[in-house]
Amino acid sequence: MKLRQPTDFLILEALHAYGRNVAPNLAQITGKSRKNVNNRLPVLDDYGLVRKIGPAERSGLYEVTDRGRVALRCRDEYDTSPDFEALIERRLETQSGAQTGEALARGGEDAADADAADENSE
Repeated sequence: MKLRQPTDFLILEALHAYGRNVAPNLAQITGKSRKNVNNRLPVLDDYGLVRKIGPAERSGLYEVTDRGRVALRCRDEYDTSPDFEALIERRLETQSGAQTGEALARGGEDAADADAADENSE
């Protein structure tokens, strides 16, 4: 994964802050040329950092992905990490594991609440 700094991170920041958007708007927000943003969006899409979304195939509407949000959080480590892509993957796995644990904990609480409600209704 070869990111261009600061352009790629500026695009990710803009999508994170403003939500789904198109290249002309992203160019204005980031202060980069429309051509530059148009060239970088497909690359960021290939890296899985952004996703091209509809409604039409040629709409040019993009949104940041979970992977892109993790890349933003890790941006200070981009220059020093020997493998930034692996770093992102590790953080995603950690994040996914934490969310699974939280969901399981909530599921246990929800089940206990349901049992208590059943007992009270009898």
